[in-house]
Amino acid sequence: MWVAVILAATLVVGAAVQGLVGLGLGLVAAPVTTLLEPQLMPGLLLWLAFLLPVITLVRDHHQIDWRGLSWALPARVPGTAIGVVLVSWFSARELGIAVALMVLASVLVTLRSIELSVTRPILLAAGLVSGIAGTTTSIGGPPLAILYQHRPPTQIRSTLAVYFLCGAGLSLVGLGLAGSLNRATFLLAAAMVPCLFLGFAVSRLLHRAVPAHHIRGGVLIVCAASAMALLVKSLLV
Repeated sequence: MWVAVILAATLVVGAAVQGLVGLGLGLVAAPVTTLLEPQLMPGLLLWLAFLLPVITLVRDHHQIDWRGLSWALPARVPGTAIGVVLVSWFSARELGIAVALMVLASVLVTLRSIELSVTRPILLAAGLVSGIAGTTTSIGGPPLAILYQHRPPTQIRSTLAVYFLCGAGLSLVGLGLAGSLNRATFLLAAAMVPCLFLGFAVSRLLHRAVPAHHIRGGVLIVCAASAMALLVKSLLV
């Protein structure tokens, strides 16, 4: 029972963070879920990551960068396929370390306000890496979020929401075809849906307290913190 309570609280926090800065559900909840109930990963968070963007898009559906998505999303398809294969080849520890180091390196590259050009090759690379990371660990947001960190907050949230919706769907299809999903995880995800609504409601309150120019810092902090948590968890397994 206490495990379910901790998971629910973590999902509320993750949904609140994602509602504020555009990503956060997987970043916050994945390390905790992996520590408490590793068999729920990545299925539980992928089901929830498929629903939360729908809630987000009800509020933030303006300034979506469809041009960028038209390059990043197709690249997620081969990334998803690679991720499905890696899930069967490598241990959760090895995948966790690789993803954590990748995210930390990306944050360090952009820490000094270096603005990466959102070009086609970079979008393709971000989509590919995101597909691999999202399918293996449910943490697929940082590659694209780091590219969009200098954009207006509404564009960050709305563009990432569309990307997460399509990306989580692709990962679920891939894992389903590989036989890596189960009914019990889906039912638990359905029971946790109210946590998403609660967290999203909290994010609406936070919008009034957090200035727009602090959103970039929030994106980088969430990415770095989640990567450190995933790295520590993976090293201790």
